Amino acid sequence: MASSLEAEVQAFDGSLLECSAEETALKWLQTSDLPKEIYKHLAYYVPKIYCKGPNPAPQREDMLAQHVLLGPMEWYLCGEDPAFGFQKLEQSNKPSHLCGRVFKVGEPTYSCRDCAVDPTCVLCMECFLGSVHREHRYRMTTSGGGGFCDCGDTEAWKEGPCCQKHEHNTSETEEEEDPLVHLSDDMIARVYNIFAIMFQYAVDILTWDKENEVPPALETVKMTDTYYCMLFNDEVHTYEQVIYTLQKAVNCTQKEAIGFATTVDRDGRRSVRYGDFQYCDQAKSVIVRNTSRQTKPLKVQVMHSSIVAHQSFGLKLLTWLGNIIGYSDGFRRILCQVGLQEGPEGENSSLVDKLMLSDSKLWKGARSVYHQLFMSSLLMDLKYKKLFAIRFARNYERLQNDYVKDDHDREYSIADLSVQIFTVPSLARVLIIEENLMTTIISTFMDHLRHRDVQGRFQFERYTALQAFKFRRVQSLILDLKYVLISKPVDWSDDLREKFLDGFDVFLELLKCMQGMDPITRQVGQHIEMEPEWEAAFTLQMKLTHVIAMMQDWCALDEKVLIEAYKKCLTTLMQCHSGFTSGEQPIDLNMCGHTVETIRYCVSQEKVSIHLPVSRLLAGLHVLLSKSEVAYKFPEQLPMSELSPPVLIEHPLRCLVLCAQVHAGMWRRNGFSLVNQIYYYHNVKCRREMFDKDIVMLQTGASMMDPNHFLMIMLSRFELYPIFSTPDYGKRFSSENSNKDVVQQNNTLIEEMLYLIIIIVGERFIPGVGQVSATDEIKREIIHQLSIRPMAHSELVKALPEDENKETGMETVIEAVASFKKPGLTGRGLYELKPECAKDFNLYFYHFSRAEQSKAEEAQRKLRRQNREDTALPPPVLPPLCPLFESLINILQCDVMLCIMRTILQWAVEHNGYAWSESMLQRVLHLIGMALQEEKQHIENSDEDNLVTFTFSLKISRPGDAPRNSPSILAMLETLQNAPHLEVHKDMIRWILKAFHAVKKLRERSSTSPVSEAEGTIMEEVKSTRDKEKAERKRKAEIARLRREKIMAQMSEMQRHFIDENKELFQQTLDELETSTSRAHDNSPSVSDTKLIALGPEQTKVAEQRQVVTCILCQEEQEVKMDNRAMVLAAFVQRSTVLSKNRSKVIPDPEKHDPLFMHPDLSCGVHTGSCGHIMHAHCWQRYFDAVQAKEQRRQQRLRVHTSYDVENGEFLCPLCECLSNTVIPLLPPPRSLYHRLDISSQQNLAQWISTVAQQIKALCILRDQESPGKPSCSNSERMDELQLPEGFRPEFQPKSPYSESIKEMLKTFGTATYKVGLKVHPNEEDLRVPIMCWGSCAYTIQTIERILADEEKPLFGHLSCRQDDCLSSLTRFAAAHWTVSSLSAVQGHFCMLLSSLVPSEKSGNRTCILDIDMFHLLVCLVLSFPAVHSQDFSGVSLGTGDLHIFHLVTMAHIVQIILTSSTEENGMDQETPSGEEEAILALHKCLSQYSGSALREISSGWHLWRSIKTGIMPFLRCSAMFFHYLNGVPVPSELQVSGANQFELLCSYLSLPNNLTCLFQENSKTANTLVESWCNNDEVKRYLQGQRQAISYPRESNKLIDLPDDYSCLINQASNFSCPKSGGDKSRAPTLCLVCGTMLCSQSYCCQTELEGEDVGACTAHTYTCGSGVGIFLRVRECQVLFLAGKTKGCFYAPPYLDDYGETDQGLRRGNPLHLCRERFKKIQKLWQQHSITEEIGHAQEANQTLVGIDWQHL
Repeated sequence: MASSLEAEVQAFDGSLLECSAEETALKWLQTSDLPKEIYKHLAYYVPKIYCKGPNPAPQREDMLAQHVLLGPMEWYLCGEDPAFGFQKLEQSNKPSHLCGRVFKVGEPTYSCRDCAVDPTCVLCMECFLGSVHREHRYRMTTSGGGGFCDCGDTEAWKEGPCCQKHEHNTSETEEEEDPLVHLSDDMIARVYNIFAIMFQYAVDILTWDKENEVPPALETVKMTDTYYCMLFNDEVHTYEQVIYTLQKAVNCTQKEAIGFATTVDRDGRRSVRYGDFQYCDQAKSVIVRNTSRQTKPLKVQVMHSSIVAHQSFGLKLLTWLGNIIGYSDGFRRILCQVGLQEGPEGENSSLVDKLMLSDSKLWKGARSVYHQLFMSSLLMDLKYKKLFAIRFARNYERLQNDYVKDDHDREYSIADLSVQIFTVPSLARVLIIEENLMTTIISTFMDHLRHRDVQGRFQFERYTALQAFKFRRVQSLILDLKYVLISKPVDWSDDLREKFLDGFDVFLELLKCMQGMDPITRQVGQHIEMEPEWEAAFTLQMKLTHVIAMMQDWCALDEKVLIEAYKKCLTTLMQCHSGFTSGEQPIDLNMCGHTVETIRYCVSQEKVSIHLPVSRLLAGLHVLLSKSEVAYKFPEQLPMSELSPPVLIEHPLRCLVLCAQVHAGMWRRNGFSLVNQIYYYHNVKCRREMFDKDIVMLQTGASMMDPNHFLMIMLSRFELYPIFSTPDYGKRFSSENSNKDVVQQNNTLIEEMLYLIIIIVGERFIPGVGQVSATDEIKREIIHQLSIRPMAHSELVKALPEDENKETGMETVIEAVASFKKPGLTGRGLYELKPECAKDFNLYFYHFSRAEQSKAEEAQRKLRRQNREDTALPPPVLPPLCPLFESLINILQCDVMLCIMRTILQWAVEHNGYAWSESMLQRVLHLIGMALQEEKQHIENSDEDNLVTFTFSLKISRPGDAPRNSPSILAMLETLQNAPHLEVHKDMIRWILKAFHAVKKLRERSSTSPVSEAEGTIMEEVKSTRDKEKAERKRKAEIARLRREKIMAQMSEMQRHFIDENKELFQQTLDELETSTSRAHDNSPSVSDTKLIALGPEQTKVAEQRQVVTCILCQEEQEVKMDNRAMVLAAFVQRSTVLSKNRSKVIPDPEKHDPLFMHPDLSCGVHTGSCGHIMHAHCWQRYFDAVQAKEQRRQQRLRVHTSYDVENGEFLCPLCECLSNTVIPLLPPPRSLYHRLDISSQQNLAQWISTVAQQIKALCILRDQESPGKPSCSNSERMDELQLPEGFRPEFQPKSPYSESIKEMLKTFGTATYKVGLKVHPNEEDLRVPIMCWGSCAYTIQTIERILADEEKPLFGHLSCRQDDCLSSLTRFAAAHWTVSSLSAVQGHFCMLLSSLVPSEKSGNRTCILDIDMFHLLVCLVLSFPAVHSQDFSGVSLGTGDLHIFHLVTMAHIVQIILTSSTEENGMDQETPSGEEEAILALHKCLSQYSGSALREISSGWHLWRSIKTGIMPFLRCSAMFFHYLNGVPVPSELQVSGANQFELLCSYLSLPNNLTCLFQENSKTANTLVESWCNNDEVKRYLQGQRQAISYPRESNKLIDLPDDYSCLINQASNFSCPKSGGDKSRAPTLCLVCGTMLCSQSYCCQTELEGEDVGACTAHTYTCGSGVGIFLRVRECQVLFLAGKTKGCFYAPPYLDDYGETDQGLRRGNPLHLCRERFKKIQKLWQQHSITEEIGHAQEANQTLVGIDWQHL
């Protein structure tokens, strides 16, 4: 690259490099017309440097621009060499106390929830770590890019505004000094000149709109005919559309098109063609034609190359200016001056204005460059920040209109700077007062919503996509309004009052347009045809919720403002209602001797709207009047007389009736839109300014009216007036057997109305309605949420309303009402309600949804039952009401209320005559309870003089009026107490009667003696009755217990009797049980007395056990025998790198690769796992065929992946749905087939080696003979010379003892292992199949041994049954597989394997023993040996061979360990038996001698012995498992527990000497030859001379990478990570591989690579190199763990990072600080080590169908 670059530069105009910066600067200093000189220079050089070809060459351009264009300016500025000049400036410059670091995309930002003035105040990571806030409650987010760090800004923080770095200079800068004093006048003039000319040039060229001519000042003599076809970015078209279009338009490859599209997306524009005008214009027309079909076309321009050149340099200049002002505050001040200076044209002519106003015409790259310049200049200079803010506010409307029409996202618009300006409290105030900002923002907003109906209300009917897009943009204006209001003024000036109230007026206009919008009428007869548009109105409401709340907060801060606002709001409401009574005729309602006049109106017939923001704002202000006591201080200033309560309550009441009717099912035909509106009306996001305020409005109205009138109007609106006003209406109603639906509807309406009355009287937890504080309100919310069930922190936060700072205030009170329970390995931490808070539970809490209410009721009753209390849920004691709302409680005792209560109780008493419901009764009982509680409190709090006016208890003891003479309420309650049909309510009625008697006593007392005494007696009385009840309950419980015990005793007696009678039967079943559980009782007493030995001639004989198993598919039992039908286990075979020490190793050509020897780095093994479920082979075959057939049908129907891939032979286990891709046959122990007679005396190692060598030689000669093309005579001669060893019959072909179906299955599993392990096509004849099977057996044993070792568990005690079954079947299968392979091939493998240890004449170039994994070698040798041994009839047992092979391999392994050991000598010399030490030293010496004395000298044999022992341990453990499963010898019980002497026990079980060097001494002659042959290898010598690496023992276990404790370290690391392919661009989805620690750029086009012919994302590609198809990643920005397996499988998994509340935060939505939970990380690591990742993905995909649709391969 470099050389070609130089060549390019030379080919380039040589004159450019000769141009001297110093001379040019001198020329400029002397000229009289500086602008002209500079422009001439630029006009000549810029086109020569920039845009010289189709592809930009940024390095070359930057180098030349610095040399030829920027260099002279820097000289000119400094008047000397800039290298020195800038350095001097920097030294004289004071370090800034503002940080001002501009955030990159994805960089972590921190906000302090305790000290930040609002949530937009953030710190960069560096400032945060050095600040006081890291000890506070902070919030961590990732930046979207574009904001900057607020460190050092005193207005942004309540405390701790500076970090340690920016702190030092706060004291001197109290008075703002002019930064220009440090610069000489001469320099100021020069700087001013250059800045003015260059800034002007950059602005002119960037806002230049002609495409094929340059500004006149920059024209050169000859204009070439070179043009660019420039493609611009928009947010409408997708990547795919752009890529497809480009491929057609400029016929480029897909890769190039992706490159173009990525650059356009990143920089906002990219030239896609370079050439003459026509050539470019043609491409333009194709692009426009192709993209204008669905939406507006892509923006394309054909631009002259010199314009593009000047624009590129213009951007370079702005970046350069940004860098230059960093050297000196003086420079910054001058640049701000230049930028904001008015030009000759007057208004909006300054450079800054020009740029801002042409913002939407610029492309993305240009915008971000100049926004950054504004941030580093105007926003960092406090004087000019204010001036800039004023310019911004003046142009606000134009900027916003541009943004709404623009097609770029908010963060690329200059309008986004509002967050930097409006959130500064001092600036916001200035702008409100001087520029009337509030009014501007709201009016601009109103201008955009033009659609109105006849009454002037907003109308959002049938939004088109474009309008919806525009509406989304317009909402950002509300956000700006929120920024302006977010910090509330403490001291008000008259100006501020005036301007705020002006803004408030306009705001009321906005609300007035919303009052009554989207009205609905009930559909009768047929269902609504089109769902009306409702979302836009609610979106508007949700966005305004906080603004409305903040407006009220502002009003609350100043009494004058509050009074004025209240008046204005009332006037507006009256205007809205001006047409209130017209057209609706008045009617009179009479009841219980009271009359009220109202209007005739039916919610179920007329129009009704759910949007009433003006009424609700008035309700809010009314509460503030009460809270701030203005209502009592200045009653004369308030228009209380103008208030007409019936008008106030009318609309909110209609709204609540609408909800009740919807609940009663009367509006079903209005479709889902209405259901959704009701849902949001009550939802926590909206209810504060909707439902809650409607309740307050009803409370306001009710507190000013006669309660009887209020209730009558309410009955009338609920359409229930006739039921309660006419006697016996209820009876008529039910006797007519009228429509069941109507009865049901009326019942529900009565219930809802009673509920509403409970709410109006009982909801006093709003400061201003009741005498409570804001914390009481939150406490109450939390208590009721936790009454439903214990909740996690995040659930609670979601259930509580947030204020404008995203705070719920929960943390301050949660400790008082709840206790926290930490989470375990899964799940999350939960808050549980403290028991003492249960008394505050109110069953009719108004924020419960129906479902929550019933859950809470159930939970609370259950709790009371557990605590042995009665299950009544009485109303809690309520706080007193504020004076303004005091008269509310009279509702409870007014005549109409008593009439309603009496009527309903009457229905309940004569329960057959009427249509009524229990919920109705329950609500009436609750109301009676509330009234009694109130009365009790009134009596207790009353003084001597004033009479208690609340006399509910007296009223309910009076009988009804004359005509009906109904019994008193009290009498009816006493009747109901014993009614059998009301069992459930008994406790509640009992509680009411008790409370009544208590109140009665109190009344009698209060008329005679002081109160306090009375209180005691009530409590006493209540207590004594409760004690009596308790005793009664206890007695009953005791009786029940005795009865239970008696029954149990009888039953066990009967059982015993039955067993005695049927003794024989039971004995039989017990016997059967013992035989069927195969190997479960391995340690039967017959064996355990002797010493257990797993292999060799001495092997412990074990009695054969029958193994009977059941097929999970057909439920038949069958014994596992050789000649029976095959039984199989579902299994999953996968390639694995879990034990790998060298992941980068790749098999170049799998077709030719020879896997015979496994390298000790275990770079890639084959692991077999099984879920342990057993089937008949033929049942499985049928099942699998069915799965395949179903899959083919499914593929034709819908093209999605399932969680298993049938084409690769995958299926789910029919029982546990575990992912499987093959089956392992179940076999009886295979070695028992070859117990031939043991007649010969046992051979020793040397004899055995020589016998085997002869047998091998014979086999080789025979094999040569079979291969054609050799003259036969020589062969027969050779056959004669060859003495066949005694009893060896090479012509004998052993018969396979297995049934056909077992053979079939042996082949099936073998082929599967071969196919997966080598990634080749299945071929059961291939000679490598047996090798792969043995390898998989060895590798699986090694992984399980490693897992046990890491967890420090004993070898056999802790295997799960599925691991145990899997290992047993796998080992037996591998041992039997040779019977279905070609005999000569297996014999050939044996010869090759053996020759690596025992040199023979033929073996030429042998594998070095440092490059062989000894356990794999052992398994392969032991399992291939029977192929040779089966032709040996000399009587030597198979066990002898096993033993000698094992000893040989162990010796080789010891040599391996000694050669690679690097034991550090340390002084502590332990005493060991001198024999061992000497033997070790002798062996070491011997090795040293053979390997050419390159081996390190050692002095202490003890250290070497210790390193041999630790090094060989894993090998011995694996061997013990292998021989245990192969030969079925039970394990000594000492090995099943962890103990100290594991080594000795293993040696004895494996018939090895405890001192392993004896192996060498016993067969010293053979041993020496072998050791010599091993050490003589060239590779060994190379290793000892340090020319190559080798694995040393014991191998370290692989673990996942270490993760930092604090998650923000990871975020920071990721934000510094740039995509490796697209030149320093920040990666959007940085993803960390947890296996090897590589950071990848996931989920983007730039990093896609081709894998097996298809494009895959970086993560998928990485899994193939790092985890052979399986990967574990952490998506850093989302804080999500990603599991991938293959190209189509993946799932997300809970991350190991938790916040302080024990919850994960996937997607970093909450932003609480996260810390690593080691246990959870260990759990992920264990999944990986156990090879369960694929299985985990399978389960996740089965459980969650949405995961199947994700294109995992693109991640």
